[in-house]
Amino acid sequence: MKTELFYLLLSAILTGALWIPVVIGYVTSRGPLTPETYRVAPTVPLPAWVNRANRAHQNALENLAPFAAVVLVAQAAGISTPATATCAIVYFYARLAHAVVHISGFGLFMARTMLFTIGWVAFIVFAVTVLRHAA
Repeated sequence: MKTELFYLLLSAILTGALWIPVVIGYVTSRGPLTPETYRVAPTVPLPAWVNRANRAHQNALENLAPFAAVVLVAQAAGISTPATATCAIVYFYARLAHAVVHISGFGLFMARTMLFTIGWVAFIVFAVTVLRHAA
């Protein structure tokens, strides 16, 4: 398996697993679902970390689709370079660190924004590399 596909797989697994802290937070804050709470969602406020976990999951979902599309186009076109492999690796680790920082609420150094930007730049460099090789 090419490096780009491997790190796309890891990114998908990460994104697919980020709902778990959210559910744990819901259950520990509001208790398990009952027939009544299944029909009408509870309105008990959630702890801040649960809201951050939900936002981290949503952010990962929003960013996975474009990244996956670019990786899959590159693979279909037979484009794999040291730059695309490096970008896939950087993207995954930036997204992993972004999720940890986002959920933890660590706010120093604007870490969440910095990690998001690193992942976004890796995506852009990957996409530009694919475009340059496709032309």
